[in-house]
Amino acid sequence: MRREDKEILDRGLIDKIIEEAEVCRLGLSKNNVPYIVPVAFGYDGRYIYFHTAVEGQKIDFMTSNNQICFELEHCVKLVPNDDAACKWTFSYCSVIGFGTVKEIVDEDGKAHALAQIMGHYSRRDDWEFVFHKLRLWQIYIERMTGKQSRDKTVV
Repeated sequence: MRREDKEILDRGLIDKIIEEAEVCRLGLSKNNVPYIVPVAFGYDGRYIYFHTAVEGQKIDFMTSNNQICFELEHCVKLVPNDDAACKWTFSYCSVIGFGTVKEIVDEDGKAHALAQIMGHYSRRDDWEFVFHKLRLWQIYIERMTGKQSRDKTVV
């Protein structure tokens, strides 16, 4: 990372940013064509989980190339400057990571993934799930790092 003064290496702080984020953006590539897509997600400290429809562009990209990049942010706020256009900035905390994605095919794994996704947004753990008309995926996180603006002390 070029700006070491903004880098977050503490895994606990990185986990906190992920837990507070509302959207995960996936960076995918197929035949040298990039594709970025936002998804609802869950996180259990080891994997990021998300779901898709039964077919679609995300699936075409992921099954062609299972290498994935992901990005999440929290506490993003525009910081204007009345005196200089080049001094406008953002206040933020973010996480960028890399890994591999694979489909979850077993019922227990699917239930765990959906519980993580629903728990992330609802903070409940008593959902009943139906698995038709959707596919579930997990990202094996190979590496990730956090970054924050100077005015932040993570969440």
